[in-house]
Amino acid sequence: MLIKTENLTKVYKNEGIEVHALKGVNLEIAEGEMVSILGPSGSGKSTLLNCLSGIDSPTSGKVIIDGVDITTLSDDRLTEFRAKYMGFIFQFFNLIPVLNAVENVELPLLIQGYSEKDAREAAEEMLIEVGLKDRMKNFPNMLSGGEAQRVAIARALVTKPKIVWADEPTGALDTKTGMNIMNLIQELNEKNNQTFVIVTHDPRITEYTQKTFEMDSGILRLKSSND
Repeated sequence: MLIKTENLTKVYKNEGIEVHALKGVNLEIAEGEMVSILGPSGSGKSTLLNCLSGIDSPTSGKVIIDGVDITTLSDDRLTEFRAKYMGFIFQFFNLIPVLNAVENVELPLLIQGYSEKDAREAAEEMLIEVGLKDRMKNFPNMLSGGEAQRVAIARALVTKPKIVWADEPTGALDTKTGMNIMNLIQELNEKNNQTFVIVTHDPRITEYTQKTFEMDSGILRLKSSND
């Protein structure tokens, strides 16, 4: 299994009150799978994604990525691990406004130490792959929502990560644009055999994924085909 958790819990404490955001979560995701985690706001799905990706630390339990329990890694080692293995797609794109599309996409490669030439070539290839050949020099405020999310997807994939975490990737888009983005993600998943884990409140997203987990009040269960 590429991704595995063992009895994952997360407890937040606020003014003496404990909030159990994750309650003994166990899941397994294979390499190349496209998986959705479906649940309403406040169900714990974003907390789970943050713990799976190492953005947040669980209160107890294990997060095992490709055989490595990332909860035991130092901050520096975890940063290195995430840069090597993971890409991120967010609801509101998180593009840097003063950089154009190709500059946004090449940034993760430059941070990893790629030469400017190699980073630019890889970024241009990725933007072509997501259908933005003619938008490379456009700044974020010159892009539609769908185009901005394609830039964000290109940025997430340019480092060739094994895992792509997507937090409500269609949440800021209209229905048609959102479904176009999901079609693109599905195509990239099939072409590159990268693992996509998508957090969403929209049941329509689950139609694109091979496996769906349902999250409610910190409890996760695998949705069966009969549900």
